[in-house]
Amino acid sequence: MQSPQPPHDLEAHPDIHILDVDGREFIVVGTAHVSRESATLVREVIERERPDRVCLELDRQRYEALSNPQRWDTLDLKQLIRNRQLAPLVANLMLAAYQKKLGGALGVKPGAELLEAGRAAEGLGIPVSLCDRDVRVTLRRAWTSLSLWKKSLLLSTFLASVFEQPQLSEDDLRELRQQDVLSRMMAELAEYLPALKRVLIDERDAYLAQRMREAPGRRVVAVVGAGHVSGVLAALRERSHVGLAELDRIPPVSPVTRWLGWGIPAGIVAALVVIGVTQGALAAFHDLAFWILVTGIPCMLGAAVAFAHPITIVAAFFTAPVTTLSPVIGAGHVLALVQAWVQPPVVAEFERLAEDVMRPLQWWRNRLLRILLVFILTTLGTLLGMYVGGWEIVTGLFGGPGA
Repeated sequence: MQSPQPPHDLEAHPDIHILDVDGREFIVVGTAHVSRESATLVREVIERERPDRVCLELDRQRYEALSNPQRWDTLDLKQLIRNRQLAPLVANLMLAAYQKKLGGALGVKPGAELLEAGRAAEGLGIPVSLCDRDVRVTLRRAWTSLSLWKKSLLLSTFLASVFEQPQLSEDDLRELRQQDVLSRMMAELAEYLPALKRVLIDERDAYLAQRMREAPGRRVVAVVGAGHVSGVLAALRERSHVGLAELDRIPPVSPVTRWLGWGIPAGIVAALVVIGVTQGALAAFHDLAFWILVTGIPCMLGAAVAFAHPITIVAAFFTAPVTTLSPVIGAGHVLALVQAWVQPPVVAEFERLAEDVMRPLQWWRNRLLRILLVFILTTLGTLLGMYVGGWEIVTGLFGGPGA
């Protein structure tokens, strides 16, 4: 099907919005991130308008991911684990897999219109500004904004979206252009997760608009997902300054969470000491042994279910009892690092990642995805054991030995 040509009057095109602000002209092109029409449209607009600057709804990391398919060669997986970035990586994979599946039904690479816009601008010697917030900051701000229950709801929704099989045509995408892929996913959760919508949509609208205002040039073409168009236009019209440093800040852990993080381990240790003093060393030893078993065994089972290397499985039993008494290190990150060390993934597995993540059995066959499984399943096993063991020890304070 032939894609529609931009009309002579750009304002007549439903996906093109022109705004004059303080003597500057902003041409905002709304796109679907998996639409062949959108990829063609943005190139035609840039080649025809020859703006002073092209702004893209991309950050540096996402731009390099689109433009450099061999980026996996330089990824330091062990450093990523040490920096405790596995949870954002899992969320990022879920989003990327969902977009790739939508685009795969039409033979379109997700984000093709953004990459096409960048190439068109570079071919004409037009400077490009990457105006979106770092995706890692966005994901971390989104994650910290949710309660434990809502985090579980979000993960279950992501998993369901990855493993479903959407059947989309270009006609379906015309409706999708009213919301980009991320907005479409979030619309179903907005009623239950307003904080998530605020971080993923509203904050980024303000961020994009501020970066567009800061971009040099009198005439600017901006390419953004259709779900951001109305918010970006409203922010540009308001002319209010947005503090980017604040939107780039990772919110600190709440006092309650910090108290629980330190308080639970400290409480367990204090309870063992009190039991030793009031009920005898044998009772304290009994509870300590129970703590080791009740945290170590579920963690070890989690590693076994992930088909981890035998060294990782054995390490799980000894890691969980120690890490549960420290708020600064988690068993899942330690064991993911062990698994990455004894069974490092090969480049081909990184390159297949977008396809393998959508196929449940491949999570056990792809060694990178198996590392993520080790992280997820050992973390869940350790948390289960920690709560069971903590309850046993606390009740032991009042019930005597063997309670």
